[in-house]
Amino acid sequence: MQYTTENILVLPHADAESGEPGLVTRVTPESAGWAWIGFEVHRIRSGRSWETSTGDQELALVNLSGRYRLKSDRIDLLDEFGGRPNVFAGACHTLYLPPGSDLTVTCVEDGEFAVATAPAQVEHPPFLTLPGQVDMNLRGGDNATRQINDPLPPGSPVDRLVLVEVYTPSGGWSSYPGHKHDVHIEDDRGELVEADLEEIYYYKITSTRSDPFGTYDPDGYAYQRVYTDEASPLHQAGKPIDALVRPRNDCVVLVPEGYHPVVSPPGYVTYYLNVLAGSAQSLANQDDPRYAWVKDTYRTTNPDVPLYRPA
Repeated sequence: MQYTTENILVLPHADAESGEPGLVTRVTPESAGWAWIGFEVHRIRSGRSWETSTGDQELALVNLSGRYRLKSDRIDLLDEFGGRPNVFAGACHTLYLPPGSDLTVTCVEDGEFAVATAPAQVEHPPFLTLPGQVDMNLRGGDNATRQINDPLPPGSPVDRLVLVEVYTPSGGWSSYPGHKHDVHIEDDRGELVEADLEEIYYYKITSTRSDPFGTYDPDGYAYQRVYTDEASPLHQAGKPIDALVRPRNDCVVLVPEGYHPVVSPPGYVTYYLNVLAGSAQSLANQDDPRYAWVKDTYRTTNPDVPLYRPA
């Protein structure tokens, strides 16, 4: 598959297009042209339910907003899942289910939730992660400072999936310097230097003028570049990527290979949910060597993050 500016950016669905009321977006391995990640977001009203069976996939459910009751044949679940009014208000609840699980999500308060899947060869026990259990840290420096939440980080008791929530303040850069994870590389000691990972970026955007803060701004946008170098398997196959896209609320950006930095315009605060899966349950990556020197110049961190303190 040749990835271009036109197909790396996945626009949100309209109900009439999808035939599924409340379906915000859906990415399948077939539609993305890759092997691992499935992703979808649903918008649901109080009293409505959504059901799924995981089959041979592992599954992670993330509340974006709203409140839910969850029922599964694999785990006793809380009567209340979720609760944040929007993604800028606090950390998420996350449910992990292994292959062979059934799940029913019943909405108690109108909201949205994301579902990430990947093929799994090992069956791990199901579990819930609550907002107070989500690690938060600041990464980068100066105007490349961002807030990182880790609902399903490397080292989690899962097979392949990694989930990260990232907040980029007004006028800031994120995933910068550009890094890549498109080749599986181990050093002489067997330590992982870089993993071969597919990646999803799912966007929500607010503005510094929003009242209350966190209300999704229909005029908001970010820019993201996805580009490969000569070491990329796609590049070597004669299908290099060099795409610059403008995601807005509910857009997905596909990162099959290559470097993928993001910038948030002044006045707008960008959230994205990262979903990764591939050769390892890892975030092992390598910076673009042309821009890695920037890390040595940071003098401070941006005081605009974190947006909130962990519970």
